[in-house]
Amino acid sequence: MKSHPLDALAQQLMAPDRGILAADESSGTIEKRFQAVGIPSTEITRRDYRELLFSSPGIEQHLSGVILFEETLHQTSREGGRLVRILEDRGILPGIKVDRGIKPLPGRPDESVTEGLDGLRERLAAYREHGARFTKWRAVIAVDEQRPSPLALRANTEALARYAGLVQEAGMVPIVEPEVLMEGSPDLDRCETVTTAALDQLFSALQAYGIRLEALVLKPNMVLPGKQCTRPASVEAVAEATVRTLARTVPAAVPGVAFLSGGQSPEQATRHLNAINQHATRLPWRLTFSFSRALQEPPLRMWAGKEERIRQAQELFSQRIRLNSLASMGRYHPDLEKVA
Repeated sequence: MKSHPLDALAQQLMAPDRGILAADESSGTIEKRFQAVGIPSTEITRRDYRELLFSSPGIEQHLSGVILFEETLHQTSREGGRLVRILEDRGILPGIKVDRGIKPLPGRPDESVTEGLDGLRERLAAYREHGARFTKWRAVIAVDEQRPSPLALRANTEALARYAGLVQEAGMVPIVEPEVLMEGSPDLDRCETVTTAALDQLFSALQAYGIRLEALVLKPNMVLPGKQCTRPASVEAVAEATVRTLARTVPAAVPGVAFLSGGQSPEQATRHLNAINQHATRLPWRLTFSFSRALQEPPLRMWAGKEERIRQAQELFSQRIRLNSLASMGRYHPDLEKVA
């Protein structure tokens, strides 16, 4: 198969020692995070916070892209330029979340399906005109002894495939995110079984819809036990289960895998990413990060809306990204947390 211009864009997103920042929190999600540190959520405070992140020193050495919320794509900086321009000037690709969130699945109210396909073709054209070069769509897969149902897997993976086709048609790279939620008490084995099933069905759907695998990025969960599981898993066990799952399901044509952090603490997410890369020396794709809270929690708490703390918050953010860059190469060590 001949190469395609989108292949090079996907390779740019998966450049060595770089990852992707997920800064696409919805207004409701970012309001909760702001409330936790005493910041009112307004268009101005959201703008100031994201400008703080995007202008942090040195992040262009470790970030290939940033996923934006639609509001951010259109916002201007304090000095009057577009926020997207801050990223472009540093060689960081702007992307955008395009789904409209999850809703109860008809016939299965205890499960969900992601909406947003209606009108997506037209929205994609506008997003690209405003600077977006890649996109993201998140599907949520609930897991316990009975879930997910075959219906939930089919509905969400087909939506991801249809989304990916529209994005590639619009000349952008799709990030496909089938997140198996690590809530409740499922153990590591159950989460591995469900993640394997979700990825297997996802790639079947992508191939059925004719999606160019060389021009997309996979954003899955790491294989972790549920947060209430009474049998915790070691870092090594998580790495082994995650690598085993990817090896069984992800075609070699895919250029890279950018993991979500899934509610892990910053240090947990970095340790797991590092161990995964140390176990994955013979696999064909890059394994990196596309974290949100695991990158943003330290700088957000430091900043807390105070102007005089911007520099310290930016230093924490830059350090967190650098540590995850090292983890994406299997070169992180917990002792680095003490000197960072």
